[in-house]
Amino acid sequence: MIRTIAAAIAAFALLSFGARAEDAAKDAAKAADSTATTADKKMDKMEKKAHKKGKKVKKAASDAKADVTAK
Repeated sequence: MIRTIAAAIAAFALLSFGARAEDAAKDAAKAADSTATTADKKMDKMEKKAHKKGKKVKKAASDAKADVTAK
């Protein structure tokens, strides 16, 4: 009877720790996904800023060209 109780407690402990390990793995995957999403958002923002700067440079170049041709 004592062996049966010990085996039941051991099985419960193994299942409990196994469930915790799975939860930890899920949490780690979720954190990695969140970090990747944040990095993607930052890259998108940087690309938009670069695109905006490119437009300003093109406009300035076309304005300068128009000034030179007007003279």
